[in-house]
Amino acid sequence: MSEDGKAKGESPVADNEVIAETAGTVMPADTVAADDHVMATSSRGWIDTGVTPGMQIASAWAWRFLVIVAAVAVIGYGMQYLSEVVVPVTVGILLTALLVPITNGLQKLRLPRGAAAGVTVIATIVLVAGLLTLVGTQIAGQFESLSTQVGEGVQKLRELARLNFGLTDTDITNAFKSLQETITSGGALGQRAAEVGTTATHVVAGLFISLFCLFFFLYQGDKIWGWLVRLFPRQAREKADSSGRKAWVSLTAFVRATIIVAAVDAVGISLGAAILGLPLVSAIGILVFVGAFIPVVGALISGIVAVLVALVAKGPIVAIVMLAVVIGVQQLEAHVLQPFLLGRAVSVHPLAVILAIATGVVIAGIVGALVAVPTAAVLNTIVNHLAGNDVDPEPPRPLPRRRPAKVAAEPPVADS
Repeated sequence: MSEDGKAKGESPVADNEVIAETAGTVMPADTVAADDHVMATSSRGWIDTGVTPGMQIASAWAWRFLVIVAAVAVIGYGMQYLSEVVVPVTVGILLTALLVPITNGLQKLRLPRGAAAGVTVIATIVLVAGLLTLVGTQIAGQFESLSTQVGEGVQKLRELARLNFGLTDTDITNAFKSLQETITSGGALGQRAAEVGTTATHVVAGLFISLFCLFFFLYQGDKIWGWLVRLFPRQAREKADSSGRKAWVSLTAFVRATIIVAAVDAVGISLGAAILGLPLVSAIGILVFVGAFIPVVGALISGIVAVLVALVAKGPIVAIVMLAVVIGVQQLEAHVLQPFLLGRAVSVHPLAVILAIATGVVIAGIVGALVAVPTAAVLNTIVNHLAGNDVDPEPPRPLPRRRPAKVAAEPPVADS
């Protein structure tokens, strides 16, 4: 550092060049009021309030920040309190973004809109039920051999723990007994059973809500959106409509790209598992497909499950090969598929993705993690649009309006 820098008191580690730069949005010094304090009017003229301009600016920022935090807290509390309704409706919106092209295609085939929406919902239910039946059939058919392999795998794990960690059979047996006592203790077991029953009831109720929402969103989505926009003041309707349409474009891009990525992940990992001769190939593929909807976390969990199946069924060498397959497929997803398919339509920073997933887990558990990232993408799109920072601006579309009622024509009056 130079002698001038030392004289000025510059830090030897700070980026002192930044101080010399000025952002384009900063007000020049000559535009700042010359008064040292804020002046206020009264019946006796101008008086000095004793509040400096800096304090006034700080207080203005502070109370606005507190209002924003309070609003976010109230919205978050309301969403958590009504999560049994909010989450199914959100899932219905995501399914609508995925399935609306099918309904539109059926409508182009001269099928009424309501019938097209009903056929789409029924076909979705049949597809999901078929996948679950396939997984159940495969597990039931391989249950005996799989249970034998699990027993052999547990024995191998005990041997590895004894050789590598110095644990004795007594230590391992005591650990298993302690875990068993914790699970089967009276109060804990009853509490877990009650929690499972309550959760199952909520899942069934949420499933029906999602299906009803899906049908009506597919059938009357434009009318529902038009009704929502008309709730805004007249001056804000155009911005609300354009923001919603931008958000819908971003949401559909995210959902469809995620479907393609999930399908590629499922096919790649299932193919690797089949080549290695692992059991439950279809179950692994479906688990990977569902897990791909949760960025980062889902891929990690599904990959761990595939590697554990390989370890239990075929041993550590095959498990290492399966791990390499999982890592290769996930790298293909992260560096090729997602940038190519999503592009600039959904530009959310990885840090925002992690924070969104964590927030979703806190609010609504696994389902919250599923809907967290698309929600963040939609909010990011809306904020950028309202701020005038659209990535790909589109021409505004007219707001759907109510059709005027038909007025019966008056009969002509005969000339006298």
